[in-house]
Amino acid sequence: MQLTRFTDLALRIVMRLSVLEEGQSATAAGLAEQLHVRRAHAAKVVTALGRLGVVETRRGRTGGLSLAASARDTSVGWIVRELEGPGEVVECDGAEPCPLRTGCRLRRALREAQEAFYASLDPLTIDDVAAAPTRALLLSIGSGPID
Repeated sequence: MQLTRFTDLALRIVMRLSVLEEGQSATAAGLAEQLHVRRAHAAKVVTALGRLGVVETRRGRTGGLSLAASARDTSVGWIVRELEGPGEVVECDGAEPCPLRTGCRLRRALREAQEAFYASLDPLTIDDVAAAPTRALLLSIGSGPID
């Protein structure tokens, strides 16, 4: 299984925001520069994270982005499920349906493997994945602009 770039970037943004000092905030543009992605892509990811309640956004002169107060204990598995959506690992019923779909055992095995993947991420929180030694790396990329 492979995560979409969108989900990958969302996890990196959340991890980066998790190491900001109290009262410090970032911008989508600053995060895009630090994480070497396009600003538009980072902005879309931040919007999705805001809708999930993981990131708080404030407009205006003193605005910016920060991790929501309750987000540190959010399950990485939950975030990945929400961003990846309900899709299956393989598309059996698409425009050209697979001729094996009515009696295929592989589809069920892949669905179970996908759930096992998510389940392995469920116990991990944002704080867990941003802990040392990752924390030092996250802080080092933060030496560039965040706003």
